[in-house]
Amino acid sequence: MQPARVSFGKSKRAMKLAVRQSDRSPMADIAHETMAPAVAEGGAVSAAGQIGRFLAERLADILGNRGLAFYFALIAFTVALSLYVFLEENLLLVAWHLIVGDVTTRVSAGFVTVAFVGTLAASRHLRIPRPVSRVPSGEDLQRALDLLALQPNASAGLVRLGDKKVLFSDCGNAFVMYARSGRSWAALFDPVGCRKAWPGLIVKFMNAARRDGCRAVFYQVSPEFLPCAVEAGLKPYKLGEQAVVHLTDFDLKGGAWLKLRRSINRAERDGLEFSLLPAEAVPGVMDELIGVSRAWLAAHNAAEKGFSLGTFQPAYVAAGPVAVIRLEGRIVAFANIHATSSNGDAFIDLMRHVPNTHRGMMDLLFVRIMEHFKAEGYRTLNLGMAPLSGLATHRRAPLWNHIGNRIFENGERFYNFRGVHAFKSKFDPEWQPRYLAVSGRGMPLVALFDVTKLIAGGLRGILRR
Repeated sequence: MQPARVSFGKSKRAMKLAVRQSDRSPMADIAHETMAPAVAEGGAVSAAGQIGRFLAERLADILGNRGLAFYFALIAFTVALSLYVFLEENLLLVAWHLIVGDVTTRVSAGFVTVAFVGTLAASRHLRIPRPVSRVPSGEDLQRALDLLALQPNASAGLVRLGDKKVLFSDCGNAFVMYARSGRSWAALFDPVGCRKAWPGLIVKFMNAARRDGCRAVFYQVSPEFLPCAVEAGLKPYKLGEQAVVHLTDFDLKGGAWLKLRRSINRAERDGLEFSLLPAEAVPGVMDELIGVSRAWLAAHNAAEKGFSLGTFQPAYVAAGPVAVIRLEGRIVAFANIHATSSNGDAFIDLMRHVPNTHRGMMDLLFVRIMEHFKAEGYRTLNLGMAPLSGLATHRRAPLWNHIGNRIFENGERFYNFRGVHAFKSKFDPEWQPRYLAVSGRGMPLVALFDVTKLIAGGLRGILRR
């Protein structure tokens, strides 16, 4: 029996030697190219890569078909990696490095496809969807409205939409407005209210999200929020820039404003007229506003948005002043406006217009709004976000910035990124950075997708554009 064992050991060593020599075959080169970048991503990925290669070699011995065995090994590798990372973000980070990162290797489309599909399937098995109402109670909404008058951020008036729940700090002097999408609890903007209450409120929000089996996400937060975010263990990513016009310095005089002056002068010569309606006058023109809104939605083949964007609801639109443009007595454009009671900040929210009316119509609307609120003593006018703008792309910039910049440059199919930035740049705003802050590890792509679904009203709204 002893000679048989020795013979078997020699045979086994000979088989290993044959496998190592066969690594020089074309299929082995493909396996090496596919696995090497993944191994470089870290110890866990390196271990999974070695397992994948081991399975590929063993299956090749058994099946005698190295190509088929390689793809079986890829499936096993994907499942192992999926169970490790639990969420899609970390695998997407690896895939991005492999496909468009600064690497010299080439990766097969089959690897990317199998890896993505396998991880997506594994993560879906871990998800237990539980629908949660996004409608705040009447009492909570009234408490939030009472706090609005005590803080300077006019955009917080979006809480009036009623599509977000409200969580208050223990002291009751601050709140966050949020909604659930997928496995994300997404809070909009900085907490509203007393700054001293922010740290405790952030931790309270994160704990509540964790108990619900979700990640905590803060969307469009300011640089002032970041110290609290870092202390709470949130990871920030630059989301874009917000355009803020300093009204005390706004003046159309001078050569730099020549093009804009010509645009609004031409609009007024062609019969366009601006007026600002107080809240009590808005119900009287509601039917006209509804007609303009429907024409705008039909022309853009769009559904109503939400969450971080205004939605046309008669009660919501009539809650504050509305700026309108008329042509021959008929309303052809409008924008509803939120303003703080302290005369500090104003925010242009919902904007709709009848398409193909006049090229200078929106220029006239914005300029006259700025002039009106400047005369009323307001200091700033918030024009809203330009998503994914202003992301640094130098060699040491985060990977997230490079992804966002590519979307900004090539994502016009889904959103007019460059057009929005160019239009708001006309008014010489201060571009203030805004961030996405996310709990957990890995890239925040799934969290951002969850927020996008909230804004678009679901996956169908994203694909409709």
